[in-house]
Amino acid sequence: MAHGRTRGIGGGGGLGRVGVELGRLLQQVGRLAHLFHRFVERRAHLGLEVRAHLLQLGVRPPGPAERVGQLVGAQHDEGEKQDHDQLAARQVEHAAQSTVRAVPAPGGGIIGCIVQQRLPSLLSRPIAFGHRGARAHAPDNTLASFELGLTLGASGLESDVWVTADGIPVLDHDGLVRHRRRRRPIPELRRAELPAHVPELGDLLQRCGCDYDLSLDLKDAEAGRPVIDVVRASAPALLPQLWLCHPDVAVLVALRPYDAAVRLVNSTRLGRIKEGPERRAATLADAGIDGVNLHHTDWNGGLTTLFHRFERTAFAWDVQFEEQLRPLLRMGIDGVYSDHVDTMVDAFKQELGAIPTDL
Repeated sequence: MAHGRTRGIGGGGGLGRVGVELGRLLQQVGRLAHLFHRFVERRAHLGLEVRAHLLQLGVRPPGPAERVGQLVGAQHDEGEKQDHDQLAARQVEHAAQSTVRAVPAPGGGIIGCIVQQRLPSLLSRPIAFGHRGARAHAPDNTLASFELGLTLGASGLESDVWVTADGIPVLDHDGLVRHRRRRRPIPELRRAELPAHVPELGDLLQRCGCDYDLSLDLKDAEAGRPVIDVVRASAPALLPQLWLCHPDVAVLVALRPYDAAVRLVNSTRLGRIKEGPERRAATLADAGIDGVNLHHTDWNGGLTTLFHRFERTAFAWDVQFEEQLRPLLRMGIDGVYSDHVDTMVDAFKQELGAIPTDL
C-alpha cells in the first residue's frame, strides 16, 4: 500500500508540472496574440495614410474587386517592366520636388508624416496657357488680351482659329460675327467683312513674336494647313511650339504628314473615349499625335502616368482656381489652360518653384 501511495504522489506532481508549463505556454500565446493585434492595427493605419496620400495626388486606390482582377489578369512581360523602370527613373529625377506633411496625433504631437511626391511631367517645362489670352482680365481673343497674358507670366497662349472665305486664319471663339444686321459664320465672310476686333493669326505673330507656346483649337477641319502656312511664313521658329487641337483623331492623322515639327493634340472628354484611355494613348502614339487634352475633372495621377507611358503629353483645360491647379501640377500634367493667368502663375510658383517663364 505504501508503494501505491508513492505512485499517487508522483503522478500528482507530474500533473502539477504539466499545468505550470501549460500556463506559461498560454501566457506566451496571449503575448503573441497581442503583438499580432498591434501589428494589424499599425498596418491598417499605414494603409489609411497611403490611401490619403494617393488621393491627394489624384490617384484612386484600387478596390477589392480591382485588386482581384489585377491578381488574375496581370501580365508581367518585359515591356511592362521597362515601362515601370522608365517611370521610376523619372520619379527619382523629380525627387527633389517632394514635400513632407506632418500627421498630428489626436492627443498632440506627431505620429508620422506623408511624403507628397510630385509625379513627373513629360515636358521638362509644363506650359501655362492663357486661355484666349487673359480672358479674366481683358476682352478675350483680342491682341490686347494676348499681350496681357504674356505680361502676366503665361508661357503659352490659347485661341480658336477659323478660316475666312478668302483663306485667312482668324482668331475667334464662336465663329459668328455681326454683318449687315445679322450674325453670320466667319467661313462665309471675307477678311475685310469681319469686325475690326477679330485679329488674324498673322497679327498675333507680328504683335507677340514667337517666344511662347501657342495652342489653337481648329474650329474648321480644314484649318490646319492654312494655319501652318502662316506660321511658316511669319514665325517659323514657332512651329515646334505650335499645338493644334481637334476632337477628331482622323483630322489630326490627315494633318500629320503636312509638317513633322507641329504638335497635334486630341481634345476630348474621358467619357467620349469609348475604347478606353490606354487604347486611345496607343492609337495616338502609333499615328504620331503628340498628346491629349481633357477637362481638368477627367484627370488623376494614374491617367497622366498612363499617357506618359506612351510618351504622349497630358493637357487640362478649364482650370480656373488654385485648388484645381495645384493638384494637377502634382499629378504631372504637362499643360493647363486658365482664364486667370495671375492665379495660374502663382500656382506654378508654389508647386514648381518658379513662374512658368522661368522654368
